[in-house]
Parts: sequence; C-alpha cells; structure tokens
Amino acid sequence: MTVQQTSLSAVRPPHVRRLGVGGGTALCAGAVLGPGVLTLPSLAAAAAGPASLLAWILLLAMCVPVAASFAALGARHPDGGGVATYVHRAMGPRAAATVGWWFYGAVPIGVVSAAWIGGTYVADAAGWGEAGAAVVGGLVIAGALASNAVGLRMSGRVQLLLGAGLAAVLLCTVLASAPRVSAAHFTPFLPGGWSSVGSAASVLFFAFAGWEAASHLSGEFADPARDLPKVTRNTLLTITVLYLGLAVVTIGVLGPAAADTDTPLTVLLTRSVGAAARPVAAVAALFLTFGAVNSYLAGASRLGAALGRDGAAPRALAKGCGPGEVPRRSLAALGCACALLGVAAGFGGADLDLLMRATATCLAAVTLAGLGAALVLLERRTWLWWGVLGSAVLTTGVLAFSGALLLLPLVLAVASFVFLTARRLRA
Repeated sequence: MTVQQTSLSAVRPPHVRRLGVGGGTALCAGAVLGPGVLTLPSLAAAAAGPASLLAWILLLAMCVPVAASFAALGARHPDGGGVATYVHRAMGPRAAATVGWWFYGAVPIGVVSAAWIGGTYVADAAGWGEAGAAVVGGLVIAGALASNAVGLRMSGRVQLLLGAGLAAVLLCTVLASAPRVSAAHFTPFLPGGWSSVGSAASVLFFAFAGWEAASHLSGEFADPARDLPKVTRNTLLTITVLYLGLAVVTIGVLGPAAADTDTPLTVLLTRSVGAAARPVAAVAALFLTFGAVNSYLAGASRLGAALGRDGAAPRALAKGCGPGEVPRRSLAALGCACALLGVAAGFGGADLDLLMRATATCLAAVTLAGLGAALVLLERRTWLWWGVLGSAVLTTGVLAFSGALLLLPLVLAVASFVFLTARRLRA
C-alpha cells in the first residue's frame, strides 16, 4: 500500500528535469510558507505575549533535524509518497494508512482556516465585518472546489509566484516595520508563565508543516545526495529570517495590541506606509489564500482516491484516481466536510484559533510519525539520528499542549484501524 501526499503545505511539484538548487529552494520554501503566517503571529502573541518568540525559536530549532532527516530519506528512497512512504517502509501498511487518514482529515479544517484568513483580510479592508469575511471565505472554497472539479490545475510557475509573493509581502512588512520596534513592548516578557510558550507552539506548528516536500522533490534532482542538503539549508535560512523577523516586529511594534487583531500584516503595513497598504494586503492575502486552498484540495482529493484504490478507505473514493482523471468523489467528500465545518464555525461552533490548533495537531502527528520512521530507517547513533530523536521529543511535547484536540488524530487512527479490520474480515 502506498499512501501519497502527506503534507497540507506540500503539493507535489510538476515534473522538472534536472532541478537545480535555486529552483528546488523556491519549491521547498513555497511548500513550507503558507497563508497561516498571515495571522499566526497574533494568535501566538495572544497565547504567550512576547514569550511567543521562544515558541518560534523552539520550532525553528526543531526544524533543522526534521528537514535534514526528510532530505536524507528523500535522497535514499525517492518516492512521491513522502512521509507515508517512509512510515510504510518502517512500520507497515496500517501505520501508513493512519498517516493518510490524519492528513485527509486535517485538510478540510486547514482549508476552512485558510479561507477564513483571506476573508478576514478582505473584509477588514472593505469594512464588511464578520459576515463579509464568511462570504468571501465561502467563495474562495467554492471557487477552488469548482476549479478542481473541472480539472483545472495551477501551474508550477503560478504556485512559485504565489510563494514568492508571500515571501515578498513578509519581507517588506518586516523591513518597513523594523524602525518602529519598541523595547518597552517586550516587557513583561513572560506574562502567562512557561506553559504559555507550549500553548503558542501548539498553534504555530501550522506554519512549520511541509518539510517532507524535499522528499517529493528528490526524484527531480540530478544528484539528490548533493543538492537536497543545499536546498534544505537555503530553505531553513529563508524561513528563519522571515518568521523571526515577522514575530519580532509584531510584538515590538504592536505590543499588547498584537493579540487583538486577526490581520497583523495589515496593521503593521498601515502603521508603516499608510492606509494605502490596507487594500494591497487584502489583495495579496486573497490570492495567496486561494492558491493555498486550491493546492490543498488538489493534493487531498488525490490522496483520498489513492487511499480508496489501495483499500485504505472506501472504494467509492477511488473513482478518478487514474492518470489525467479527476477524483470528483473524493473532492465532493472534502467539499461536504468543508461546508459542515464552515457552517459550524459561522454559528460560533469554532473560531480561527481553534481551527488552526486542530489542523496543527494533525500535522504534528504526521510529523511525529515521519520522525519515528526516520529513527528506524536512518543509521543509528549518528548526529542526525540523535537530532531526529530530539525533534521527536519536542514534537511530542507540542502535541501534549494540544489538550483535548489530541482526540482528533486519535479518532482518525481508530477509524482507520476499524475500517482496515472490517475490510479484512469481509475479505
């Protein structure tokens, strides 16, 4: 059994012959960066205040062995299945199926979260309020579902442009806001105690999914063993500069007010360059959100079809999994789940913070499974193996701060086990 596409952020790139370090870095950085970063600095500030910087640093440090191990496994076992392929090799098909269910279950939550972010930025610029944000978010999801249903796919160049656009917006925000940073806004540094740092890390994990993108790219390099480490280092440097820079200016410029806004980039740019930045930030957020939602649904619908084809999910989902076909049944299942979640959120059943924490919990479970596989497949007692072990411990700690949301991956794992057991008994 092969389970494909296991990252909310990692969309398998188009076929590129002899991919270079520059192009590989652009694709990998684009997979890690996502629309969540447009609001996560505020959510983290609400959880831990200035100490949320420690959560950013902690997760960035954890990324080093995670990225290095996925790059090493991608070089040794080139395959489009990513983490699920490694889990299959290390732990067997049932564990790989569970990873697939975790990702498939996380996508509708992540899609609603991303659409909500885009809708909030547009509504903030237009003065439409929460109802306007919900309408815009719904239109984003509907447009992405329609695009995928008719078989339209965003080209690799468009995806790269969207990723480059997000990086440019973040960098401009950091540079424009840096002169306004005030040291007074960093005190008191730890208002919520040390546990608040763990709470901030549990929601920030949303911004750190996608490192298995390196494994999806491995077959496209002329020399994966030589180029993947360089791509990984370049991507780590890029996200470190952007994430830490954004976190510092959000706290340093906005202070306690950072926790009170859902559109921190708009607020930062407005204070730095004036009101003209408001529509610019809204348009950028809308395009980035649509691109992310479209990619999420494209990858997840094919994953659902692959799970159905391989017997890890209902066979009905398998229709449309062939080359050039459109997995409309899997897409419809995702669309129904998005609609139900969107309606529940609209009537107060969930807020953006809760949705992003739920998505991050499932993604952290996927990452932990990948790290477990790396501990089995990589050479033991090397510096990389010990680094993976340390990251696995940190990821477990982040998961512990998810609290009741741990029920989500647990329920999905039980559902996967029950389905596979029932299918075997019927057979």
